[in-house]
Amino acid sequence: MDRLRWFGRSDTLFVFLAILLPLFFSIANSAFNVTTIPFNQGYLPLFGDDNLVRSPDGKGVRLLLDRFTGSGFISSKLYKHGFFSANIKLPSDYTAGICVAFYTSNGDVFEKSHDELDFEFLGNLEGKPWRFQTNLYGNGSTNRGREERYRLWFDPTKEFHRYSILWTAKNIIFYIDEVPIREVVRNDAMGGDYPSKPMSLYATIWDASNWATSGGKYKANYKYAPFVAEFKDLVLEGCPTDPIQQVSDAGVCIEKDIVNLNSQDYAIVTPERRLTMRKFRQKFMYYSYCYDTLRYPVLPPECVIIPSEKRRFKDTGRLKFGGSHHRQSRRRSRAPVTSNSEFDLNM
Repeated sequence: MDRLRWFGRSDTLFVFLAILLPLFFSIANSAFNVTTIPFNQGYLPLFGDDNLVRSPDGKGVRLLLDRFTGSGFISSKLYKHGFFSANIKLPSDYTAGICVAFYTSNGDVFEKSHDELDFEFLGNLEGKPWRFQTNLYGNGSTNRGREERYRLWFDPTKEFHRYSILWTAKNIIFYIDEVPIREVVRNDAMGGDYPSKPMSLYATIWDASNWATSGGKYKANYKYAPFVAEFKDLVLEGCPTDPIQQVSDAGVCIEKDIVNLNSQDYAIVTPERRLTMRKFRQKFMYYSYCYDTLRYPVLPPECVIIPSEKRRFKDTGRLKFGGSHHRQSRRRSRAPVTSNSEFDLNM
């Protein structure tokens, strides 16, 4: 009954799905074999000063947002392809207007032609399921955002869950707890829209009141501050690249892709994982740019239309029944850790 109360009376269908989904997800939820590193071996503070708090064992960090500043960290190296992962716990209680981001970017190096791969957690009203989006940009293609939005099937404030981004020369995969939720396969028609330049890994928490929660309808409320996000068990696997020479080691990195990244368990989407990804997307994705024919009358070249997915969406990319998506043109400078409420994936 506690779980039913957490989702609210009006979300009976969501509760029903949340009870059934673990049966599907258990197929794909075996842990990846990855090597974690201490914070100071791979990362540097980005902004926020005292709002970035390292754990006593040096293996993790807390990012806080208060009315004065957010906070963030960055990898100490750029990577030409890689596997970027962390166990993350999101802020609890009322977090409307708050954005927690875990992403790769090279915007500091290539200001007008940057690449980017995003997990962005969009805040929530207390007692409501968390929503988040994935996105990618290539070569500064910010006018061609490729965002998808979803609900989580668990409460991300109660305990840690692993969020991962795999980026190779041939594909990009977003994972949650070893469950693939999105794959983008490179093809020649994408051209520079496929991220191809070395990127750093970032994690930030910041005030995104103007767009994050219900399109900006609900703002950050600092009586609940500080907002805290926790990161631990950090993973950086890939090809480190000299930030000055940047792309000169491309050949070496392609070889490392083949030998290292592409041979790992997380690079293989088995039939079981693909089925699990399909089920997640059918039940929890509530917007996809690939089904937004108003925004994209000509289908972007990387989109693969799945009939069972398409039937759920209007021409706006919104669900025919329920869900929401408020688009707002924005480029932002991504300029917190208590937790609560559980939903057991393996129940």
